[in-house]
Formats: sequence, C-alpha cells, structure tokens
Amino acid sequence: MTEPQTPTNEEARHALPPGLIHDLRTPLNQIIGYSEMLMEAAPEQSPADSLADVQKIHSAGRKLLALIEDNFFPLRVLAAPEVSPAPNEPQPPPIGAESLASLEDPAAGDLATGSSPGYLLVVDDIETNRDVLSQRLQRQGYVVASAASGRQALERLRAETFDLVLLDVMMAEMDGYEVLQRMKADETLRHIPVIMISALSEMDSVVRCIEMGAEDYLPKPFNPILLKARIGACLEKKGARDREKHLFLQLQENHRRLQELEKLREDLTDMIIHDLRTPLHGIFLGLEAMKEMGDLNEAQTEMLGLTMGGGRTLVGIINDLLDISKMENGSLRLERREIAAADLIDTAVKQVAPLAAAQNLTLAIELAPGLPSLIADQAKLLRTLVNLLGNAIKFTPPGGLVTVAVRADDAEPALLFSVTDTGEGIPSEAFGRIFEKFGQVESRRNGRAMSTGLGLAFCKLAVEAHGGRIAVESKSGQGSAFRFTIPLSAPAETIHPL
Repeated sequence: MTEPQTPTNEEARHALPPGLIHDLRTPLNQIIGYSEMLMEAAPEQSPADSLADVQKIHSAGRKLLALIEDNFFPLRVLAAPEVSPAPNEPQPPPIGAESLASLEDPAAGDLATGSSPGYLLVVDDIETNRDVLSQRLQRQGYVVASAASGRQALERLRAETFDLVLLDVMMAEMDGYEVLQRMKADETLRHIPVIMISALSEMDSVVRCIEMGAEDYLPKPFNPILLKARIGACLEKKGARDREKHLFLQLQENHRRLQELEKLREDLTDMIIHDLRTPLHGIFLGLEAMKEMGDLNEAQTEMLGLTMGGGRTLVGIINDLLDISKMENGSLRLERREIAAADLIDTAVKQVAPLAAAQNLTLAIELAPGLPSLIADQAKLLRTLVNLLGNAIKFTPPGGLVTVAVRADDAEPALLFSVTDTGEGIPSEAFGRIFEKFGQVESRRNGRAMSTGLGLAFCKLAVEAHGGRIAVESKSGQGSAFRFTIPLSAPAETIHPL
C-alpha cells in the first residue's frame, strides 16, 4: 500500500465563493477591531488579567483569520497572507496598549488638535462594521457620519458636504460598485474622493474600483497606520484640488470685476471727453470774437495766438481720445475714398510747417515716382502723418532734419510711409510701450518730458484699422524712423471717388 501523499500548499488552498468569504471574515474583523481599540484604550492601571484576556481575543481572531486566508482564500490576493510561526519558534510578545501606541504614526495626534478635521462618511450595511470603523476614525481625530445602505449614502451625500467616503464593496441592496458609479456620474458628487473597503482583497476588485474613479482601496481588517496614511493622502489631494478650484473661481471673479471697472472707466472717460468739448467750443468762440473787437497790439496778438494754439492742442487730444475709444470698441467706421499719397503728404507738411519753422528745422519730402492711389480714410491717415511729424519736430533739436517719404512696398500691394528725424532717439526698452494708450507715462516718471502717448496710440489703431502695420526703428542719439504700410485695396465698402 502506498503512503498517502502530503498535500502541497497549493492543493491545500480551496477558493470559496466571495460571499462566503465575506461572511466568514466579517465577524473576525469585528473581533480584531474591537480588541485592538480596547487594548489601545486600556489605562496603565488596568488589571493585568483583563488586558491579557483582550489580548487572547485579538490573538485568536488573528489566527482564525490567517487559517481562512491560508486555506480557503483565492490564490490571487492583494496582500501576502500572514504566516504563523513554527512550533519551536519563540512567540512574539503580547500586544498591549503601549506596544500598539509605539506602532502608531508619530503624527497620529496631530489631526485631533489640528484646525479642520475631515468630515467622513462610512458606508456599510452591517452595523458593527460601521461602528468599528467609525470609532477607529474618531480616535484618529475625524468627524464621522455613517450610512446603512448605498441609497442612504447617496441621499446623505446630496444633503451634506463630505470630504471623503469610505465605501464597502459588498452590500445587499446596492453594492459599492453601483454607489461609486452613481457618484461619478453626478456632477455635484464626482469630486468627492472615495476609498473602497471590503473583506475581499482580490486584485481585480482593486483594479475595477480604481478604473471607476476610486482614489484608493483598503482591505479588512484595518491596519491603523495604513488606514490613517491613506485617508490623510486622500484628504490632502482633495484639499489641494479645493484650493485650486477656489483660486480659479477667485480669478474668474477678479477678471469679471476688472472688466466691470474697465467698462466703468471707459464710460467715465467718454463722458468727460464729451463734456470737455462744450466749454472748449465756448472758449474758441470768445477768442475769435476778440479778434473782431478792435486792433490788438503785438503782445496781445501773440498771447491770443498762444492761447488758440493751446486750445487746438487740447482739442486734438480730445479727438484722439474719442477716436481711440471708438476704434477699441469697434464702433468707428472708416470713411474710405480714393486719395493721392502726394496730396496727403503735402497737406500734412503744411499743417506742421509753422512748428518746424519755430524750431528752426528743415522739412523734407521724398516721393517715389508713379505712386498709385489709395482707397483709405483720408482724415485718419492725415492725422496719423501729422501726429508722427509733430512728434519728430518736438524731439528734434534746432537745426535738425525731419523727412517724410512714401514709396511702394516691396512685400505686398501697399504704400510704405515713413517719418524720420535726427533727434535724440528712443531707447529700445521703450519700443513696446510707445504705441500703447498712455504709453509715455513710464517715460515721464523717469524724467523724460514726452507726450501723453495718445498720438502714437491713435496712429497704431488707425493703421491697423486699414489692415496695415506700424513699427519704429531708433537708437539713442541717432534719431528715429517711424514706418507704416497701408494696403492699396479696400474691403467691400462704399468707395467715394476722388
């Protein structure tokens, strides 16, 4: 007769249905959980035999759990089964309150004394399971609520604000998978992190939960340190997401408020500009009337001329502000008509000639032969040229040269206009600001007496409204050159003949 073969470890293991495993492990988890909490809470003065009895309960539960896992649990498990010591090996010392406390995370008490503990929801259809986990979490400093079913959990989640859900997988009415699926499908709940909990520690359950959107997975019975660590990590991630969301909402609100203030500022600017034109009109009427009231001596005539010149400058600034505002909001329509570039330049030079003469400057005109006509807004281009020439004259020392030129552009069907001077030049770091509205403010703060910047801002917007572009080239002490292009063709608009 042959000797019976000793079964191998693989043959000794028998996989049981998940439901049966769940039913076997649940009471053991409760024994272990309650005994661990009793040992942690046992005061130093407790009778030694009482503590020893609790230790025996805990040890028996652990051994029975290991026996089930070694013999009946499916082979493919998440965590390695516990291994009982050999008969001749020394037994580990009994686990008491002090030894358990020594295993706790050094920061275990930080949460309880922290500023804002997390509000956690424990979901399990077995009351003792809920009680064990809730007590464990409360000892770690969390505020805990519970739900006895998946349906009750969803109702509480919609009625209250939770930071984390600890969700049992196997429940009778609605299992954890369905609860998790419904949470992730709900726009108001999907942001709440979920840790799945079950006596089943199979890898496929873990993967399924993670794929469905769970943050983490915890097997029963709970390791106190692991439980605290994973909950802490989930709450930290949620806190970071909440802070990011808050900052984003705050940024949106600041942007909305900034737009409101910008609109208010623009409306106020428009109102002030329009209100300025009325008294200015009265001033000009008064000055014109003074000419008709009788002969003025030389000093009076000079003062009247200066006054009217200052008034015209102020009117020009007001007109620039109005047109810039209209261009920025898209309400200014260009009045395009056929114009000759030579006539445009001639008119602009005549307007600034007195300023150049007063500065003892030479004005030069360079016209390329055979220039085609433009389809453009004559008034806007004239003001563009006058503004550029006025700036050149203002910053060119006496005896200098200001040149205005126009030729066909080499790169596209357009005319290239330029205004160059022999003035002090513009520092390269200012190139990015000079075409901005009020772009001269920084230069003025730095002690450079420059204009408001409205003229160049108008030039940029007017040129771009025609589909062209404007740029500056300059070096300190070597003068400046402003160039802009205006396309020959015009969009499909009404074109007025010359």
